[in-house]
Amino acid sequence: MYKWVICSTLAASLCSAAVATEPALPMGLNADEPALPSGLDLGEELALPKDPGNAIDEGFNQGNLAEQGFALEGFIEIRSGAWIDSHHYQERRPLNEARLQLELEKEFSTFTFTAVADLIHDDVTDDQDVALDKGEGWLDLRTANAVFSPTQFMDVRLGRQILTWGTGDLLFINDLFPKDWNAFLIGRDVEYLKAPSDAIKLSLFHQIANLDLVYTPRFDADRYIDGSRASYFNSTLGRIAGTDAVTKVDRPNDWLHDDEFALRLYKNIGAYELALYGYNGFWKSPGGFDPATGRALFPELAVYGASIRGSLASGIANAEWGYYDSRDDPSGRNPMINNSEQRLILGYEQELATNLTLGVQYYLKRMEDYARYRHTLPTGAYPAARSRQEYTVRLTWLTMNQNLLWSLFSFYSPSDDDGYLRAKLHYKYDDHLSLEIGGNLFWGNNTQTFLGQFQNNDNAYTALRYGF
Repeated sequence: MYKWVICSTLAASLCSAAVATEPALPMGLNADEPALPSGLDLGEELALPKDPGNAIDEGFNQGNLAEQGFALEGFIEIRSGAWIDSHHYQERRPLNEARLQLELEKEFSTFTFTAVADLIHDDVTDDQDVALDKGEGWLDLRTANAVFSPTQFMDVRLGRQILTWGTGDLLFINDLFPKDWNAFLIGRDVEYLKAPSDAIKLSLFHQIANLDLVYTPRFDADRYIDGSRASYFNSTLGRIAGTDAVTKVDRPNDWLHDDEFALRLYKNIGAYELALYGYNGFWKSPGGFDPATGRALFPELAVYGASIRGSLASGIANAEWGYYDSRDDPSGRNPMINNSEQRLILGYEQELATNLTLGVQYYLKRMEDYARYRHTLPTGAYPAARSRQEYTVRLTWLTMNQNLLWSLFSFYSPSDDDGYLRAKLHYKYDDHLSLEIGGNLFWGNNTQTFLGQFQNNDNAYTALRYGF
């Protein structure tokens, strides 16, 4: 039903905004501490300029841009990683790249235009062709949108944008916007976990409640683990696979037909924020398999949820729930398509001492129609557990006048007996230069569990960034 609400609201807002003469979309736009590497080893091709500040000034002339009302900022980064153990499923190291990010903003009389683009030299892959929907190639367009307000109670953001909502910390239920799980696992900055969407977002404000509506005219999938950058469990082969068996998919790809709708209705009541969510689209990572073609599928999906977040005792508590309605398998009788699920997050965060913060979460995913799923499962197939429980712990400590950040984030599933540890040390040398070291460590007794399948992907990385 909310599909028609969003369509009518979009039509009304765009008509009322006609006088704003917003620009068309830019051309080309089409989502459950180990040893460090020996060195960056990037070679002369990836070396930083002798004076990065001057290099940027000479290339883009920030002074002249400012006079014309443009704001330009960004960073240059070199980031390199290595597998901790010998990797039998990947031909090369996990990470070895140089990145230049440029963010340009210009305010016009009726709208503001923002563009964020990353220019990348990725030494891990030989294919430098640009694929914006997959985040591949020498260009990653993070943002390219126009923002305007056709009325005092409405904001519109039109174009490529990073979207997020929900209450989880690195756990997502009602945030059905694309994620880059490869970037997350191989050591890129955590900001790259969020992948961009090509969408229209309306924000409506009222004293009773606020409403966010997002329409994506063509499905934006997760940048999921497919074997090209990290190994995974291939259920068809019954083993861990990597570049020798990259997942092939049939992806919904038709504009205006294979579209997505998402909404959030939220309101602050005292010290608490309450929200209701809705989504209609597809499973963001492959959630089905077609035996006839041997390809993974993105079945249709609808999600309904709610959340609450606010103060509790000396900290901040949150709870979030969602029901995943698997539209292509409502009865749970097709073992080749994900069953419907219920998901829950309970979280709490508190400052234990000055500059020392602890965050804990409990996550539950429970399959619906489990008996039917087990009854129709092919002989010899590995059955998924009905419920998966997971605990997370985040420790963050700021030292040296808050210039040195110690971060530890751990996942542990008692139901699957597997886990994942993310650790990093980030040092801010000055307002421009920062250095980071970190690692990703996985473990599990079974290669078929969610985190256990990644146990061959243990890696460590280093990074050097200059911001301007």
